[in-house]
Amino acid sequence: MGRYSGSVCRFCRREQKKLFLKGSRCYTDKCAFERRGYPPGQHGWSRSKVTEYGLHLREKQKAKRIYGCLERQFRRYFKIAAQQKGATGENLLILLERRLDSTVYNLGFARTRAEARQLVRHNHFTVNGRRVNIPSFLVRPNDVVGIEEQSRKITPILEAIEMKAQRGIPSWLEQNRDTFQGLVKGTPRREEISLDIQDQLIVEFYSR
Repeated sequence: MGRYSGSVCRFCRREQKKLFLKGSRCYTDKCAFERRGYPPGQHGWSRSKVTEYGLHLREKQKAKRIYGCLERQFRRYFKIAAQQKGATGENLLILLERRLDSTVYNLGFARTRAEARQLVRHNHFTVNGRRVNIPSFLVRPNDVVGIEEQSRKITPILEAIEMKAQRGIPSWLEQNRDTFQGLVKGTPRREEISLDIQDQLIVEFYSR
């Protein structure tokens, strides 16, 4: 499966919005979006008219890049969301938030979603006591996400816990710093997802 390995700061510049893909760097003056807030490429300075299709496409691309999904996987999430009761856009974002890598990030055990995905793949986390190395694994209410005992002294994880202590944990999750575990208390609600994503535009993109 292909995976983009270039600079993720280009994504923020392309979407003309901070996506916070580089952790603490995004909050400093070293942020590429702060220094060069125009789209990448030789035509980045030029102004182009945004069509309705382009508006929908950019919103879909933004969501994909925030959660680190490829097109086939993202489209599969949309199909699942469309089959569920309720608003399709809300269901889509809730599914993406329930991914194990997103849960690890929201619990404060990783500095970015990309780092959380890598840590999960490297067998640093358990779910209900069993090791899980699949980033797309969907957590459920009452699941307990824990850090493997031999991984609890890894510098990135310790730094992430300190960073998250300053920014808070979503209400549908609960972090226990003493046991290096997190409890999934319920399913996230749309109002608890603070990301600047207009899910209705994504629904319109796939429904055209």
